[in-house]
Amino acid sequence: MEVKVLDITGKETGRKVQLSDSVFGIEPNNHAIYLDVKQYLANQRQGTHKAKERAEVAGSTRKIKKQKGTGTARAGSAKNPLFKGGGTVFGPRPRSYSFKLNKNLKRLARKSAFSLKAKEANIVVVEDFNFDAPNTKQFITILKALGLENKKSLFVLGDSNKNVYLSSRNLKGSSVLTSSELSTYAVLNANNLVLLEGSLEGIEENLSK
Repeated sequence: MEVKVLDITGKETGRKVQLSDSVFGIEPNNHAIYLDVKQYLANQRQGTHKAKERAEVAGSTRKIKKQKGTGTARAGSAKNPLFKGGGTVFGPRPRSYSFKLNKNLKRLARKSAFSLKAKEANIVVVEDFNFDAPNTKQFITILKALGLENKKSLFVLGDSNKNVYLSSRNLKGSSVLTSSELSTYAVLNANNLVLLEGSLEGIEENLSK
């Protein structure tokens, strides 16, 4: 699959790059995508929720009324879950929501996500660029040149670039990651993928193993 390389002004450079069919041209596996995104979202959960159960609620344990003859149900403690201020029955406890997935399945999910973006023609390849210092206004200029100012976009760098990252950090609709930080969720959560030339080798190397 051949894609034209653009510069940061949105104009064609006259060069083309060949995207690997084994990464950008496979038949997407929707179930693999579902599992990988589910794992990613599960890992974001803190799992620190906690509700006090009957044994943990503060209060007296004395029997609040006699067993028989009251005309109402018997009750042994004010901490009974049926009473106001009582404990919670089977309440949430701190736990981890993470679960394990096979490496090959996660690799298939990322390939499927890239292939979906390629089928939708939502992948742009841009020549490598750098900023001398963090400059959000300059980053916005690039977004406008590529026609992405009103769309969610993901810029994929070959290597970590602090100035480019800091320039985009304050923008709600744009994010910047390196090729080694990519996740299926990040790829699918963006409307458009902007791949810098330097990232292509890393992406294909990571996903062709």
